Amino acid sequence: MHGAVLPFMSRRPSNEALDVVRGDSRVPFWLPWPLPAGWLVTGFGDAGEEHSGARAGVVAVSGPSVTHGPADLVIVAEEPGVGLGAAFAGLDGPDPGPGFDSGPPNVKVETVGHPTPLWWVEGPSDRAVYVGEAMGSWLWVIGWPSEAGCLVELAQLSLRDLRDQDQDLDLPYGAFSPRLENEP
Repeated sequence: MHGAVLPFMSRRPSNEALDVVRGDSRVPFWLPWPLPAGWLVTGFGDAGEEHSGARAGVVAVSGPSVTHGPADLVIVAEEPGVGLGAAFAGLDGPDPGPGFDSGPPNVKVETVGHPTPLWWVEGPSDRAVYVGEAMGSWLWVIGWPSEAGCLVELAQLSLRDLRDQDQDLDLPYGAFSPRLENEP
């Protein structure tokens, strides 16, 4: 009824995990870089099969909220129809649904030097959900708590594709994100 369901694998934050996820991915692994002040990389995830590569990639980052307490962001890139971003967003179905981009974008992020529009999508009240398209894949930015959406709008995020081998990033790793502990 829902089509193929790809296995999801979460990975604890480390250089070894980064090498694994970027080695066989068909989609970008987006990381906000530079990270906002006080933020850490807290995990990776991918959905796919060994013989065909990852068809969805997840990078989790965590840090201080703009209001109070901790916040989490999960950045998902996926081929259309996979549904991993929608699962993290708490939506029914594999994509943001019809009409999500019917007005002007709510925010723009930079992806590989290009402005990329994102639209806010209504999801559960405990999170902020933004979605758009970059490099032929869905781009989801999901933040907890919902106030973390302010970070997406105010921080002028610049996203780098971690698959690019020509970058020498010294990533600061933190504790494994609870957002990746269970399958979304």
